[in-house]
Amino acid sequence: MQAPLFLHEPTSTPTPKDLRDEILKSPGFGSNFTDHMLVMEYSSDTGWQTGVIQKRQPFKIDPASGVLHTGQEIFEGMKAYRTEEGGAAIFRPKENARRFNMSANRMAMPEIPEDVFIAGIEEFVRIERNWIPEIGDGTLYLRPFMFASEAFIGVRPSKNYTFSIIASPVGGYFSNDANALKLWICKEYSRAAPGGTGAAKCGGNYASSLVASAQAARKSCDQVLFLDAKERRWIEELGGMNIFFVFDDGSIITPPLTGTILPGITRDSILKLADRMGRNVVETPYSLEQLEADAQSGRLSEAFACGTAAVITSIGRLIGEEMDIVVGDGGAGAVASELREILIGIQHGARKDEYGWRHPVL
Repeated sequence: MQAPLFLHEPTSTPTPKDLRDEILKSPGFGSNFTDHMLVMEYSSDTGWQTGVIQKRQPFKIDPASGVLHTGQEIFEGMKAYRTEEGGAAIFRPKENARRFNMSANRMAMPEIPEDVFIAGIEEFVRIERNWIPEIGDGTLYLRPFMFASEAFIGVRPSKNYTFSIIASPVGGYFSNDANALKLWICKEYSRAAPGGTGAAKCGGNYASSLVASAQAARKSCDQVLFLDAKERRWIEELGGMNIFFVFDDGSIITPPLTGTILPGITRDSILKLADRMGRNVVETPYSLEQLEADAQSGRLSEAFACGTAAVITSIGRLIGEEMDIVVGDGGAGAVASELREILIGIQHGARKDEYGWRHPVL
């Protein structure tokens, strides 16, 4: 008999139902967590071991663990959606599995077989399905991640790794429920450079963006807009979201994936949906000065950001040193709103899934 991929060791102290129900009424984002975690260990000598879905608890890691010194760490962001039948579904998990392994390769870490990655997500969601909120767009945010766990001091890939999945019931990503974001245009710091880790979903990319995020917060902005590292003029992405621009002729552009931008799964979904809607969608470089000119002339009718956490959110204003750009009327854009409604409809099962994106779990 084949050994199971994952063992179940349910917690003996689950969150009481009344407390869980209270949390799910207003879950916020990323501040509450489910009862369990999946843990699976890797050794260069034996490969991946049987995983365990167990009580959520702190890791016990050695102070010399590689992740603490050379920063070998990657992660993914996914969501589980409640179905009308009482089950659950996840969205395009194969794409998350592929991107996870792409990130692993860039960070000199072992790949996880795609079927094992997806099976782990499925098993985990089955156990934690009661944590999926029923409110509005509420979902269960899933965080698969992997880190170097070998204890050593040196500059080389680790020989041991830990893969884990945790989850958090979530509502809206932006706490102020803004219908249009205000962005800080960052020219002092870069998110990524050619040959770097910009296309990998690793913690270092986000850590290096935090100083710019702090700048944005001081300017009362919601997010940071990063430019290219060389010329500081080509628009790349936000601190944690891809970006799109919509013009008065109905066309849409987004910066191309040249290795410095994360290949977002929501981004890819939008490209396919917009093309299906008959819009001319182009992946092409777009400069900050052109953005300013197009906004002033009215040629640029709207802009929006996208990602798993926030889905699709309009951009109403961008500010920087000696720069203040208002997009359209500064509010939510019609195209962004339509795309968001279609995408969320597919994810939650309210719309027909013509692409086979929804992956039933139960």
